[in-house]
Amino acid sequence: MPPSDTPSKPERDQGRITTAVKGPIGWITIDNPSRRNAVTLAMWQAIPKALAGLAGDEAVRVVVLKGAGDETFVAGADISEFETVRKDAASARAYEDSNAAAFSALRECPKPTVAMIRGFCLGGGLGLAAACDIRIAEAGSRFGIPAGKLGVGYPPKAVRDIVKLIGPARAKLLFYTAARIGSEEALRIGLIDREVAAGALEIEIAEFLQAIAGHAPLTLKAAKAAIDAVTGDPEEADWDMVQAMADACFDSADFAEGRSAFLEKRAPRFSGR
Repeated sequence: MPPSDTPSKPERDQGRITTAVKGPIGWITIDNPSRRNAVTLAMWQAIPKALAGLAGDEAVRVVVLKGAGDETFVAGADISEFETVRKDAASARAYEDSNAAAFSALRECPKPTVAMIRGFCLGGGLGLAAACDIRIAEAGSRFGIPAGKLGVGYPPKAVRDIVKLIGPARAKLLFYTAARIGSEEALRIGLIDREVAAGALEIEIAEFLQAIAGHAPLTLKAAKAAIDAVTGDPEEADWDMVQAMADACFDSADFAEGRSAFLEKRAPRFSGR
């Protein structure tokens, strides 16, 4: 089950990013429920640090991104700030840099990342979800990119995340129409990876996360690096590093443990070394 965060009311009204570790699972919560978990500039800036902390914790095997409460994942950026933090091209570029840094931190996290989605997943919230490795949504969730209604530009690499998931034509459809689609449609086009029944999200995702956490961390890290290299910009890929990560698996204690566990017909106990 997701950990429960109960900050004081003033803190909640300001919005914040919280982290928690429960067993091998690291949790990042977008916590601004009074604004449907809209992300403020300070929250965008806090996301990379939160991810770095969980990525550096050896006990954490998988990182989950969720919204506070039971109604909304993330309804987008906090538009109430735009008159001050996004008022012209210069301030907008600085704001977009903070957006891009948050998306990149998720995209480049060496550990598996999962977006746990319930309710609205819009704009910057969809960008955050798309930057994760896996997206699991509760039935009835709603998705969309309302940028065209606001006159804002979307970070190019965040656009690339969307295009990689659903292709250029469907990505254009989302941007051009600013329409909202349901979880069933999002699953059909590949925007999310799994839809679970209403009321079953916590149970389903707990089982999914435990399965990931039980596998060899070095293998998952190497697989993520290889998949990202294959699907990313070929000019940016460090193929020597990716190969070295795969090679390192065979020199690890976990490889020996996996072989022993298989022969002894027991569950392996991986250490990440």
